[in-house]
Amino acid sequence: MTTPQNHSFTTQIVHADRLGGAEQGAIHKPIHTSVQYGYEKVEDLIAVFQGTAKGGFNYARQGTPTTAALEAKITQMERGYGSIVFSTGMAGICAVFLTLLKAGDHLVASQFVFGNTNSVFGTLADLGIEVTTVDVTDAANVAAALRPNTRMVFVETIANPGTQIPDLEGIGALCQQRGVLYVVDNTVASPYLFRAATVGAGLVVNSLTKSIGGQGDALGGAITDTGLYDWSGYPNIFAAYRKGDAKGWGLQQLRKKGLRDMGGTLSSHAAHQLALGAETLSLRMDRTSATALALAQWLEEHPAVSRVLYPMLPSHPQHAFARKHLKAGSWLLSFELRNPDQCLAVCNRLQLPIKATGLADTRTLIIPVAHTIFWEAGPAVRATMGIADSMIRLSVGLEEVEDLLADFEQALAGA
Repeated sequence: MTTPQNHSFTTQIVHADRLGGAEQGAIHKPIHTSVQYGYEKVEDLIAVFQGTAKGGFNYARQGTPTTAALEAKITQMERGYGSIVFSTGMAGICAVFLTLLKAGDHLVASQFVFGNTNSVFGTLADLGIEVTTVDVTDAANVAAALRPNTRMVFVETIANPGTQIPDLEGIGALCQQRGVLYVVDNTVASPYLFRAATVGAGLVVNSLTKSIGGQGDALGGAITDTGLYDWSGYPNIFAAYRKGDAKGWGLQQLRKKGLRDMGGTLSSHAAHQLALGAETLSLRMDRTSATALALAQWLEEHPAVSRVLYPMLPSHPQHAFARKHLKAGSWLLSFELRNPDQCLAVCNRLQLPIKATGLADTRTLIIPVAHTIFWEAGPAVRATMGIADSMIRLSVGLEEVEDLLADFEQALAGA
């Protein structure tokens, strides 16, 4: 028995384990700690190894019943074809790049990406994979960058920390016309606020640590195949995986290479924690989005603040894209001070926001961007990404909005 698709987003998630057949009538999928999985007949084990069996496990590096339940839950959220979970979001991103691209290939990517993703681009270049980064807020820039050897276009739904939003629909149409794999990192928005399949994405990345898990207590990542990309025409699928329905070829290669060979495996314990966090995804996203919008509106009127970056503000450069594609603006908010010298002092005067890296916790987190997470990138790269020296990033939590506003009022009074 599976969760009926006509039920609402949260109803489907909270009943997914029970209706999916959890053992002994359990409400939640149990934590399976076994590394090995045995069979009565060796033929059944062979079928699992060769990918001809429906389901089944052999060695926990490629998955367990607990991680499979989380994968099913994420697939349900994205309304996709299938998902694979990883030890972290970066493990998932690296699996996409390193298992589906090879030397001589070309990747077009957003110039507004997570700092660690930007760092990976350098690694890809060292491996002979060409990377071109462009301003993806205009699909024409992506079109101009495409080459005959372009295999993939990679964007983030809402960029961290500058909150830029790509021309999601325009890029999707372009990729479909050219037969290029379209990969969307949907971490900040989450499948609750935005489904990347609606703009033609073939693969969707989610850092489960962030929106979906939401408690700041477990690392994890996921790749979802939306079922929209035709893998039969993708040249980099290994011969061993070109068997059966082509719809499953991409996931098969990602699982074999990303989990079996590279070892980016999510533990059953972490999968269980992330699955529990996912049950409150919509509640947290609604609450944090409303608080972030109220705080963004207040900051925009404050004389000490020169600029506020939040997708649901009419002043945001991609506000029209946000209104068209997103259910709400999410928890990510950045702002700049008129006096850059006050950046650290303002952070220190705030009492509720925790001075820490990370995103999408239940508590509000604050960090001066140029001094920390994008310090290694250097001034030139920060300039291309629109990161000012006075930029402060917030990950808005579940605190009462009145308490946060009062705290910001006292912190900015001296700025």
